Amino acid sequence: MAHSKYKAKEFKLSGLKGISDETLKMHFGLYEGYVNNTNLLTEQIAEIIRNKEASGKDPAYAELTRRLGFEYGGMVLHEYYFENLAAKGKGSPSADFKRAVEQCFDGFDNWHQAFAAVGEMRGVGWAILYQDPVTERLSNHWVALHQDGVPSGFKPILVMDVWEHAFLLDYKPAERGKYIEAFFANVDWDAVHRRLATPAAVRAVA
Repeated sequence: MAHSKYKAKEFKLSGLKGISDETLKMHFGLYEGYVNNTNLLTEQIAEIIRNKEASGKDPAYAELTRRLGFEYGGMVLHEYYFENLAAKGKGSPSADFKRAVEQCFDGFDNWHQAFAAVGEMRGVGWAILYQDPVTERLSNHWVALHQDGVPSGFKPILVMDVWEHAFLLDYKPAERGKYIEAFFANVDWDAVHRRLATPAAVRAVA
């Protein structure tokens, strides 16, 4: 039972407004750790399965399986995060995106304020704008430990890392709001648009 290994992606990000290259270098290293751990845990779990030793009563197997969700989620969410950033931003919110947030949040400004408010919540985690694949409606979510709070099957449209490692080299812990402003100053709106399902109109929930 062979498994393909994940390879850390390279992100050509530098010169971001308000987010230093030093922070990015540290953050890329952290992301690579998630990739390596995902590969390691996948191999360890596969070995147990090959040996027909998988058991929910086995603490080792249970812990490896739980940890895989954390490491895998950390890997994937960081990729979404880095991919929706560009130096000093790129493009602008598309007409389709504005139409979607108009229907779901009663306007772009309301959505922006609500999304930033999710990022300002106490604790560490992620602020993520998701799209429901069934209704195609947008909703903001707080995701804690990479795997906690993820709405199954929903598509990430905009991902903001608000773990303290994302900003502590540039801002004090109490200055998370400044980091959120910097994040929005560097959003790659072209990437956001590519992720968005763009029907003629976002369907209303029945």
